[in-house]
Amino acid sequence: GVSMDVAAGEVVAVIGANDAGKSTLLKAIAGMMHSRRDAILFEGEPIGDIPAHGIVARGIALVPEGRRLFAGMTVRENLLAGTHALADAGRRSRNLSLVLNLFPALGERQRQLAGTLSGGEQQMCAIGRALMANPSIVLLDEPSMGLAPQIVEEVFNIVKDLNGKEKVTFLLAEQNTNMALRYSDYGYIMESGRIVMDGKASDLASNEDVKEFYLGVG
Repeated sequence: GVSMDVAAGEVVAVIGANDAGKSTLLKAIAGMMHSRRDAILFEGEPIGDIPAHGIVARGIALVPEGRRLFAGMTVRENLLAGTHALADAGRRSRNLSLVLNLFPALGERQRQLAGTLSGGEQQMCAIGRALMANPSIVLLDEPSMGLAPQIVEEVFNIVKDLNGKEKVTFLLAEQNTNMALRYSDYGYIMESGRIVMDGKASDLASNEDVKEFYLGVG
């Protein structure tokens, strides 16, 4: 029941309650779950049966729910782990400089163990690790989970800046409907593994049903 498109250069949100199937959708796109070859197309090519490492090499990177950093490794080591699909050593160095410039806090903590970072810093590190793979699209799974409201705002501002300045496309899965729609161009609402509504994010945010059932307004 999932049919959707993500246009290059957009921030697209998949919103819905817990267990709606959002994370499963992102894992399928990322090659972590088996799909039919023609079930998923990227730049016109079927990728549904390509394993995860091949998906990263194609230009799709996943920031998983809960960040999933290597807690016993340093920030720098976590970031460099995102370059495993890059054969160009020069590109690794340029990407590291880019990420540390985007996230100055990570530059200050390069030698610090990732497990000792704050929640917001861990999310920045997870996003930075994905960017190290030089992706054209980033799949962002529940970026607000476990973060204070102020940090959530900061993370979403980072997404918007990366989209605007670096032209990175984002597909994000999020339970925080208000934040997701505020920072996205387009949105899909998912229930029990099906897309039940979609439209411009601004239209969904003003839809009476969405306001009542997902925004708690009405």
